[in-house]
Amino acid sequence: MSVERITVVVPTYNNAPYLKRSLDSLLAQTYPALEIIVVNDGSTDDTRSVLADYVAKHPSVKVIHKENGGVTSARLRGVAEAAGEWIGFMDGDDVIEPQMYARLMENAYACGADISHCGHQIWFSDGRIESVHGNGVLRIQGHKEGLTDLLENEVDGSLCIKLFHKALFDGLSEWMDPSIRNNEDFLMNYYLFDKARKSVFEGICPYHYMLRNGSASCNGITENSIFDPIRVRRILLETCTLEMRDAVRQALLRNLLFAYAQLTVAPDRKKLGDFCQRVRSQLCTEREHFHLLSLRNRILAEMICKAPWSFHIAYRVFVALFQREEQH
Repeated sequence: MSVERITVVVPTYNNAPYLKRSLDSLLAQTYPALEIIVVNDGSTDDTRSVLADYVAKHPSVKVIHKENGGVTSARLRGVAEAAGEWIGFMDGDDVIEPQMYARLMENAYACGADISHCGHQIWFSDGRIESVHGNGVLRIQGHKEGLTDLLENEVDGSLCIKLFHKALFDGLSEWMDPSIRNNEDFLMNYYLFDKARKSVFEGICPYHYMLRNGSASCNGITENSIFDPIRVRRILLETCTLEMRDAVRQALLRNLLFAYAQLTVAPDRKKLGDFCQRVRSQLCTEREHFHLLSLRNRILAEMICKAPWSFHIAYRVFVALFQREEQH
């Protein structure tokens, strides 16, 4: 049997100091049929010269230069140019272990899956390393189970720890909203999992997410960081099947709760009063669906709607209770 090719799409924007490390980890992959497409999304640093050097030395590396349009447009452009039967993604400042794609492909073949995915490590700037979804367990997910696990955060919403059969991307570019700059991974993932018949997840962490000062995840609270995830779940609510509607609405309610809590405990919360009010207003319009929430989340949601002034004090008590539950 011939070895199917994997195309790894690497969107990059002003990552020149980190790009060599990332590309070297891709070139060190043990999987024998790997195409690397780097999409330079209008970088203004030395990215172009770094990429020119790799193209000259490595035939498997292809580069696309485009005007800045955001990570979604860069990923879709890379997928459109891909020659592989399978698609993976990597951020231009992260690192992966040599066996990652070989392992994901092995699992996909063994289980007849359309998506093969895993956990990851977070490398903090202070030297700490945290493993996420690294329990070592192999799980096969049917269509509904894969979507439910995604909605309930039982699997990570990142695109970069997954391998997708290319056929899943048919129609995706017309469906994605390129104006969404936060949580776009989650939106794209839902579309791809919805088209997959079967997925396989293994609780290993070969992808190293390098969290550094100045990265998108360290830029604090913005309007996009609060309201884009809410928009994503509303888009899904409008487009999902009847079978998934309660699970998607539940995910929306949990996200509204998380956003309100995040704003309430933020150091500059007084400046974020308008955001708080907008999130609270959206949550209150969903009160007829609070029965979908767990008891503790239902209590929190009712508190926000009926007595928001008390939430800041009560929330710290709830956090302590949640942590105690997780330890037992």
